[in-house]
Amino acid sequence: MFLAIWRRPLGRLGVAILLGGVAGALCGISIALFLWLLDAATGWRDAQTAIVWALPLAGLAIGAFWERHGGPIRGGTGLIIDTLHDGGPPVPLRMTPMVLFGSVLTHLFGGSAGREGAAVQMGASLSDQVAVRFGLSASWRRQMLAAGAAGGFGAVFGTPIAGLLFGLEFASVGRLDARAALPALVAAVVGDRITLALGVVHTPYSAAPSLAIDAALVGKWALFAIAVALTAATFIELTHALKRHGERWFPRLPVRMAVGGALVVLLWQLSGTNDFLGLGLPTILRAFHDPALPEWTFAAKIVFTAVTIGAGFLGGEVTPLFFIGAALGNALADPLGLPLPLAAGVGLAAMFAAASNTPVALTVMAVELFGAHVLPHVALVAFLATVLTGPRSIYMAQRRLHLERIEWSFSLRKRSDRLSKRSGR
Repeated sequence: MFLAIWRRPLGRLGVAILLGGVAGALCGISIALFLWLLDAATGWRDAQTAIVWALPLAGLAIGAFWERHGGPIRGGTGLIIDTLHDGGPPVPLRMTPMVLFGSVLTHLFGGSAGREGAAVQMGASLSDQVAVRFGLSASWRRQMLAAGAAGGFGAVFGTPIAGLLFGLEFASVGRLDARAALPALVAAVVGDRITLALGVVHTPYSAAPSLAIDAALVGKWALFAIAVALTAATFIELTHALKRHGERWFPRLPVRMAVGGALVVLLWQLSGTNDFLGLGLPTILRAFHDPALPEWTFAAKIVFTAVTIGAGFLGGEVTPLFFIGAALGNALADPLGLPLPLAAGVGLAAMFAAASNTPVALTVMAVELFGAHVLPHVALVAFLATVLTGPRSIYMAQRRLHLERIEWSFSLRKRSDRLSKRSGR
């Protein structure tokens, strides 16, 4: 009887809503706790800046703990992507507490990292545990993983529709899995509502000004997109290179993180400012209204974050990429004759879109954050910058399924042509 209901369209609809609601509830509660702890850690660091000197020791301790207990979950978001595509063992439940506290400690001691990575990993690991414990099929398990990622992303930024699209878009370039859309939507909305109900307050942004599109403006945005793509590619290549060389030069994770922490402390002293520590939210907001923001701000954040993430510290790249994009938009606004708030907002969204191959999610996210007037501008820049960035991505496990299908089809066609020629002979 139950199986018969399960197979009916209305039954599947109900199951999708139920599973999405469960994933959203788990995401909402865990993300609210995460953001509360993150705010407390940031406030403590701002009040006691001397704690940044201890970042190398913190890296040594975090690295030693992860080296001993974090083996199966070191893949981070890559593990989530691989599990979405290939199935396999359940994502370990300990990913949630280890990523949560590891990220909070990174921010407490001044590491330049974000929060999206932790949010997506926590949401997906909790949702996968539900799927496995209830014996769901491989298809439903994939939908729960996507719902967990959507719920985590939507809840951490207060952008549920972008969370839905990110959960469908981040694992595969050029493909949205429509089967997971309903549970992902429910999870993103429920997760966002629960975080708000638990007292989480998201960063407010001013609405983007209205600006009519014409040929001259399209040319300006094309130049802007080229700058975004070059910056995103630089960030990706530098971060991956530091990870690769760091693992070769310092095979032990604790040593690698201690050295990375020492480099961040050195950069902090050389910069003479606290602006590049942690999330950097005050500087992101400043980029929207202060034309006196130094032009090199975006480049400094690239180096701080690449060293932090490349050394193995936890957190994520999204908010630092928001910082980099907003600061780049601030630097380009005057030379290109663009309104400062609009250039900063477009840069914020397009930078992460290009670095993660998620232009649809980030276009919608910009609308959720800055209003409908930003839509044509951010869509143009985000998609163009993503194309110009090429196959690079901050998510090394990301699949390019549409290209694989094209290449496979092309190889079959070539083989068929060769066989036809041989037959003709």
